[in-house]
Amino acid sequence: MLHYETHNLGPQHEWVVFLHGLGGNSNIWYKQIKEFKKHFNLLFIDLRDHGGSANYEPEMLTYTPEILAKDVVKVLDSLSIEKAHFAGISLGSVVLHAMHIYAPSRIKSMILGGAIIRLTSVAKVILRTGNLLKSVVPYMWLYKTFARILMPKAHHKKSRDVFILEAKKIRQKGFIKWYRFAAKVCEIYPRIDCEKHEIPKMYIMGDQDYMFLGPVEEDTIKDKSARLHIIEQCGHVCNIEKHKEFNQIAIQFIKEQVKVEQELLATSKLVSIA
Repeated sequence: MLHYETHNLGPQHEWVVFLHGLGGNSNIWYKQIKEFKKHFNLLFIDLRDHGGSANYEPEMLTYTPEILAKDVVKVLDSLSIEKAHFAGISLGSVVLHAMHIYAPSRIKSMILGGAIIRLTSVAKVILRTGNLLKSVVPYMWLYKTFARILMPKAHHKKSRDVFILEAKKIRQKGFIKWYRFAAKVCEIYPRIDCEKHEIPKMYIMGDQDYMFLGPVEEDTIKDKSARLHIIEQCGHVCNIEKHKEFNQIAIQFIKEQVKVEQELLATSKLVSIA
């Protein structure tokens, strides 16, 4: 099973599950712990090849959306968590979209930061270039280069440094598997049936997230259950760079969903009594 850590307030509180991005691990959520644990039970999962899940078995040659979704579901089952609110950052948002496809009944709501739902032409060129180079240059050189392209500005440095630091802990073989998976992200979002499974979603994006903001703005318009909040003067890793605004928006959104659920439950009880 994947490695995980929890902060548990008690059974009367809602669960929020956090999924990190490529090269990171649960440490990239360090700016969220203090505020979120005041309100919710927290579950931080290290995905395959990352953090405490570096030696996860059984090993797979390639990763598919279904495999990654099932990994997360196994952790939920082990903790007897029937449904939870989820937060995903960067490639973690893609894993969360995979959950939407393969395990929608386990999701109460979704927070998607620095979300990746489609690759722009520039992003495709960068990935293809990296694919050609990945066997001849050190993977950390690739990762550092991509980090600087994604987060080029001076005020992106803290986020960039955190991701590069954590990426040093992932092995090259694991990095390449995730890199190949990242190249297929365009195939995942279109498979989500937003009408059949209406799951409330809050997309939180930096206005300087040049690679991924445009597709999110264009594609989420079709999803009636989705909202988009854009943080000014902010890059890709918005949960670190503008953590206060990220936390405020995310916590408020989850609380709104909890309130709606409670009101629906109260209404259904009144109807059954009548």
